[in-house]
Amino acid sequence: MSEQKMMHATEATNLADILERVLDKGIVIAGDIKIQIADIDLLTIKIRLLVASVDKAMEMGINWWQQDPYLSSGAKGGDIEQENRELRKKLERNEELKKRLERAEAKAT
Repeated sequence: MSEQKMMHATEATNLADILERVLDKGIVIAGDIKIQIADIDLLTIKIRLLVASVDKAMEMGINWWQQDPYLSSGAKGGDIEQENRELRKKLERNEELKKRLERAEAKAT
């Protein structure tokens, strides 16, 4: 039979204190994974993990989630549709100009 250890309130408090400190100060975990055959690098993966509170991350200048339309309602998600409409209009104008140039070249010959 396996023994089950009961967590006491003091242990839970210590865990909460550690988590609070980590989030307050931030912690970086870094590592690299390399796959080699006969001293030839086939694949290198660099892994960097930052664990911090939102306040600490913003203090460090990390706020990518604010620009991500899937994570923030204030992000520029709707502007992409407007940009697509504008690009389509430009494309249509360019196609019309191309046709005009082709007609002008055909008349010139």
